Amino acid sequence: MEVIHVLVVEDDMTIASGIVYSLEQEQFKVTQVSTVKGAKAVLAEQSFGLCLLDISLPDGSGYEVCRVIKAGRDVPVIFLTACDDEVNIVMGLDMGADDYITKPFRIKELISRINSVLRRYHQSTLRTSVYRIQDISVNVNEAKAYKGSQEIFLTALEYRMLLTFIKNQGQILTRAQLLEGIWDVTGDFVNDNTLTVYIKRLREKLEDSKDSASIIQTIRGLGYRMGDGHA
Repeated sequence: MEVIHVLVVEDDMTIASGIVYSLEQEQFKVTQVSTVKGAKAVLAEQSFGLCLLDISLPDGSGYEVCRVIKAGRDVPVIFLTACDDEVNIVMGLDMGADDYITKPFRIKELISRINSVLRRYHQSTLRTSVYRIQDISVNVNEAKAYKGSQEIFLTALEYRMLLTFIKNQGQILTRAQLLEGIWDVTGDFVNDNTLTVYIKRLREKLEDSKDSASIIQTIRGLGYRMGDGHA
């Protein structure tokens, strides 16, 4: 069985020690650093299967580390933070984070979140297919979407929402199902308005006209459905 190498970027040594010990008990290989500088150094030298990032660090922000990680390759990222403000949560997810856990947290919950994210990534890497609807295509291996031959530039959250729709083409998805597909958690910190905003953004990037809603259709009173591209 492959051993997953986890990078933990956390400056509170009490929390860091507990995380490292618990992950090692679960048979993960762990590297722990406490600064942005230290994270950049190890990322330049080693490969990781998952990264846990504190947001508030002595010399900067976990967001900066996330940018470095996602610019290199698609490695899952979970943010650890004492701040549960929705704006910060959405900003982290927009940058490519796969989950977000607020301190204080139970180690069992953290391990569960890690395993959930890793399962999703593992399932994606097993697939070689390209999903298509009309002139929209999603290449799972590349984690990229295209409209014709032109790449559609999506945030990580928008990409996961599109993938959830396209894998369930023709089925009506409730708002709760969309949240589950996006985060693999309950999504209690996201209100209806926030989800509506992301659906609107995704529609604007997929549809031929600003006012069109033929690909992602609203099914009044039930939810949303990805149709065949015809109104």
